[in-house]
Amino acid sequence: MKSPRYASIHRVTDETNVYVEIFIDGVGKCDIDTSLKFLDHMLETFAKYSMFDIKVKAEGDLKHHIVEDVGITLGLALKTALNDRAGINRFGSAIVPMDDALVVVAVDLKERIYFSSNLRLEGYIEDVYYQDIIHFLRSFTYNLVATVHINQLAGYNFHHIIEASFKGLGMAFKEGVGLR
Repeated sequence: MKSPRYASIHRVTDETNVYVEIFIDGVGKCDIDTSLKFLDHMLETFAKYSMFDIKVKAEGDLKHHIVEDVGITLGLALKTALNDRAGINRFGSAIVPMDDALVVVAVDLKERIYFSSNLRLEGYIEDVYYQDIIHFLRSFTYNLVATVHINQLAGYNFHHIIEASFKGLGMAFKEGVGLR
């Protein structure tokens, strides 16, 4: 019998305390508390569209450190849960329209590190600075050891652009981790 694709990672630094559990073959349920409402919303969106069961508990000194370390820890947990990545589809992609926003996401899960994004954002999106969202995505990708491309084709509402990105990310990962 194949072992479940599950992992838990607890990462403690001088700035943060982050705990992540992930079950790839889940139903999309989540229990998220990072103290940052927009980050929580995006992680819940990712869980729903990937169908991964995800638990995240995070606390820290600064918003930037929390966002970064959640990205690192979630990437490490997903990397661990994927084990040797044998038998997965490897590639996944999604095109997501959300009101004014249109975003394309593509992933390659075969342990080649690359992150690319042309998201055109500025300022704060709710309670998270836009640069921290990009940093989260890069930290997540690098620690997962994968390739992720996120391209904005249209959009002016930053909330919609980021949410379409996380929906697309979830959909692309759902396809990529699927078993052949």
